[in-house]
Amino acid sequence: MTTTPLKPPPAPLAIAAATDAAHSARNVKLPPRLPLPQRIFTHPALMHYHRLIAVVLVVNLGLAGYGIGAGGWSTAELPTSQLAGLTLANFTLAIVIRQQYVINLFFWLATRARTSWPLRIRRTLGKVYHFGGLHVGGALAGTLWFLAFTATATGEAIRSGSGLPATLVVTYLLVALLLTVCGTALPPVRARHHDLFERVHRFGGWLALTLFWVLTVLQIAADSAARPLATALLTEASIWALALMTFSVALPWLRLRKVPVAVERPSTHVALVQLERRRVPFPGSSTAVSRSPLLEWHSFANVPAPGHRHFRITISRAGDWTGALVDNPPSHLWVKGITTAGVANIETLFTKVVYVATGSGIGPVLPHLLADEVPSHLVWAVRSPRTTYGDALIDEILAARPSATIWDTATDGKPDMVALAYHAYREHGAEAVICISNKKLTWQVVHGLEQRGIPAYGAIWDS
Repeated sequence: MTTTPLKPPPAPLAIAAATDAAHSARNVKLPPRLPLPQRIFTHPALMHYHRLIAVVLVVNLGLAGYGIGAGGWSTAELPTSQLAGLTLANFTLAIVIRQQYVINLFFWLATRARTSWPLRIRRTLGKVYHFGGLHVGGALAGTLWFLAFTATATGEAIRSGSGLPATLVVTYLLVALLLTVCGTALPPVRARHHDLFERVHRFGGWLALTLFWVLTVLQIAADSAARPLATALLTEASIWALALMTFSVALPWLRLRKVPVAVERPSTHVALVQLERRRVPFPGSSTAVSRSPLLEWHSFANVPAPGHRHFRITISRAGDWTGALVDNPPSHLWVKGITTAGVANIETLFTKVVYVATGSGIGPVLPHLLADEVPSHLVWAVRSPRTTYGDALIDEILAARPSATIWDTATDGKPDMVALAYHAYREHGAEAVICISNKKLTWQVVHGLEQRGIPAYGAIWDS
């Protein structure tokens, strides 16, 4: 990749800025935490992601209560037609909510708010990226409804004395598959075995969708003579739901492309990958890339080059896949779907923001600094920035934000990021803080500031 370096400012300028910030941050006193009744809703267990899961489950519980209370359902024999419909409705929600066009629509709607709106409204809209709670809630509710459907269908088969119909065989296979997918998606399992989670989620999801179609066909064939199982999967609404789910799953793969890339390695820790697409991605979007499209995908923030069709992604050594790419750069990468909005797109909801990043977290932040749509201040804690990321990238950052605080952890040690974020928030008159870092530090900064009434945002690692 060819880069025309800007005239580099003297390196001591960045070090001096970091040193001044270090002294100021170490001396700053954090404001007291909010009173417990207000602070309780900032606890990670009650973040918006979990609230959305709860909302979906409560709505489904209400539907169950209404059905029983209205006399339409009997505790001894629930109608399989309604159970099947509720199953598909929840799975449709779970799948469609993850569709890239839907995600971009959510971000577009949430960021229509003007900065003149009350901050309490804008700070809530900023939590739009917690939409994954609807995915989890729908998947859990759909699985529970299908378990109820299975129990009811089994009871009907036993009472009919017709043996084990093919529909029940497929139903039992679906139960085993759905429980496996849910089990590998549990946070502890997903964190320790992410590759397993990703593959079970992908292939298990495809297989489950196929089995739902098989169940539909079998039920239609059975209903041509009789209805041993009152399954409503053959109804028009159910078929439309299956069609919508299938389309949503297939759509990103219809845009699967293998594209040439140019890779620059400023160090053995980082690869700057240049790609081209027909449409230049918007600042703050991400692109999913892979070397083996059926096995493993990774999303990285896009850094558009103004006036050019190409854009960059920053890949830092953080695991086997990224390490292999840095050590052995490819000539091509697979991309699929469309560029998708990321957390930092919520910046337009605020008059000024502070970006807090560590290490490769600069990747998602840089496009916003270059686009300069919202006034912002950068706080970046990184080890040996020029050695690790190269002079060209550091000079590009300093050209966009000359007053950026670049904290070199190799010389200044690890900072108190909550104090540093608060200091920048106060000194620069910002309305919000956006943190891009690893999971532990992101949550530490976000929840540490929210407990003090400061709007703060960061990834929640829900996918």
